[in-house]
Amino acid sequence: MSIPDYQSIMLPLLRLLTDEKEHSFRDSIENLAQFFKLSAEERKELLPSGQQPVFDNRVGWARTYMKKAGLLETTRRGFFKITKRGLEALKQNPPEINVKFLEQYSEFIEFREIRKEKGKMSHEIEETEKQSPEDLLVYGYQKIRQELADELLAQIKSCSPEFFERLVIELLVKMGYGGSRKDAGKAIGKTGDEGIDGIIKEDKLGLDIIYIQAKRWENMVSRPEIQKFAGALQGHRAKKGIFITTSSFSKEALDFVSKIDSKIVLIDGEHLAQLMIDHDIGVSKIASYDIKEIDTDYFLD
Repeated sequence: MSIPDYQSIMLPLLRLLTDEKEHSFRDSIENLAQFFKLSAEERKELLPSGQQPVFDNRVGWARTYMKKAGLLETTRRGFFKITKRGLEALKQNPPEINVKFLEQYSEFIEFREIRKEKGKMSHEIEETEKQSPEDLLVYGYQKIRQELADELLAQIKSCSPEFFERLVIELLVKMGYGGSRKDAGKAIGKTGDEGIDGIIKEDKLGLDIIYIQAKRWENMVSRPEIQKFAGALQGHRAKKGIFITTSSFSKEALDFVSKIDSKIVLIDGEHLAQLMIDHDIGVSKIASYDIKEIDTDYFLD
């Protein structure tokens, strides 16, 4: 089962509190994880920030929204319980509790600052309401990033092969390979060896050498091309290589590199664009946002 959205969590969470006792946030997460039959991998899945599991975050938002609607209340730090309103809500026997259900409470409407007339919420807004604020932020970020990656790849393909080689070196240096850009730049396109476009130091001290193949191609890279590159590595008694292309690799090519002794890393166009974004190659920052939360330790007496 996939990780449920925060609205799907609301009703099971409220039902969990029907004993009218206080429950801890942590125990509620564990009980709900069992209810939804989440796997260990789903439990460990993190938000892109890497700071919190996705499921924990969505339980937190389910709790927050129902608290704003007056269905539950905080008893002490990390603990909460159902309210009389929450019990009355369950008596309605709702098939689900979601944002639309919570709009019957004025406190929740005030919290949401809804300015649209009742009953005229657009389909787009209804779809948006299915996601937590973090989900929406992550979705928006990923969409912008993917569009940027697509634009980057299209731009790369329109450049000359020489520019592409320089781009590859710039990226590898930014990733920590090759020592200085000057040293790395001397290596690319200078060997003249069959199947090798260049060499670069694995580290700044030059303890090992990595051989590079860079192809600004439209067609898929097939197994024979990778075999040729692997053979060139063996000819140099080399064990490490990077094959970078603006296109993609065939399944046979991917299978081949997983079975040979040489360590060959394949970087396709999509991966290349993502690495360029990560290391600020060919892109510039236009905005950044810090997501903050309450520091509960600060308020302890």
